[in-house]
Amino acid sequence: MSSELHDVIIIGGGPAGLATAYLCHKYNLSYLVLESGKAPFQGIANTYPQGKLVYASKPKDAPEPFLVDELRPPDKPVTVESYLQYVQHFVQHENLHIRTEVAFENIQDERDSLTILTDKGRFRGRKVVLAFGSSIPRELSVYGDAKMVAKNVDDPTKYVGVKTLVIGGGNTAADVVIAILKAKRECNDTQSVYWAHKSEKFDVNKETAQRLGEEILLGGNIRLLPGATPRIGEVDDEGVDRLVIRINEFKQADGIDLYHALSFPMQNVIACIGSQGPVPIFDKLGVQTISCTAGVCRVAKEGDRLVLLSAEFESTRKGVYVVGGAISPSYMKISEGSIQEEKHPNLIYTAINDAYHVVEAIRTKLGR
Repeated sequence: MSSELHDVIIIGGGPAGLATAYLCHKYNLSYLVLESGKAPFQGIANTYPQGKLVYASKPKDAPEPFLVDELRPPDKPVTVESYLQYVQHFVQHENLHIRTEVAFENIQDERDSLTILTDKGRFRGRKVVLAFGSSIPRELSVYGDAKMVAKNVDDPTKYVGVKTLVIGGGNTAADVVIAILKAKRECNDTQSVYWAHKSEKFDVNKETAQRLGEEILLGGNIRLLPGATPRIGEVDDEGVDRLVIRINEFKQADGIDLYHALSFPMQNVIACIGSQGPVPIFDKLGVQTISCTAGVCRVAKEGDRLVLLSAEFESTRKGVYVVGGAISPSYMKISEGSIQEEKHPNLIYTAINDAYHVVEAIRTKLGR
């Protein structure tokens, strides 16, 4: 067990974790980052497709600027590889205290501190910031099993020569579509990429829409499926796992409804439908969550469990704060005696600004 008592132990080396570390460094709070991957931002490196662009995006109604400008992505979009390279240089330049390949296990309460249990031993901190992101992709809600469906694309050339289905209506799905269209075009493959979204409207930013348009003009073959809903995971007569997606519904006067559906081999399907917070970890740590009920949650789905946090992002476990992707797409905020759902987009912007507010709260509580 490490005998050194840190002011702050940070679990996770993504945007929120590094922003927390940098601010602790800046304000002379002793700290240590424990990252499970081989390097900071490992979660982004593992989940972003090659060549995906990183934007300085923030919600349209956001009242704050980027509060840690040093980690703000450039105004002009850059590839994820370029941004990760910048982050590595930043970590080295600031000499941030990070231990990699450390698997977080649990937290124990001590009289005047918290002990963090890991596979590499124990670490002590006055406060703990959980910044491990949201690396658990949402599963498709279908009848049957859809676990074979991919959640990201590491090699778009795998989809050359086959009709491919991408599910999801945001920038991540669009980036996957663009990557596959480009790979197909470069191999003279005219097979379609089907892009499905449960809503009638796809929601991508201007830069992504422009790149998609350019790829289509260059010959990319795309078929949009707005209002489409994944329904069934099944095995066909030849033993192939398939996903059935409903694209039209026709109500009949006799009560017999007609459906128009498409069926794709699951190995040709990529579902970019977001991620969910690590609820099992919250349960293990004794951090309280609340289940969404009809009429209460507008962002999360009914039945989703949202972590309960104060206005300073402190959980119900004293001294333990939760920030970044782990609380996206929303959390339950305690404010002025009431509890309500707070929207929290999973963006670099929100992760960085969470860190700023948490460090300010910790400085106040520690009298720094």
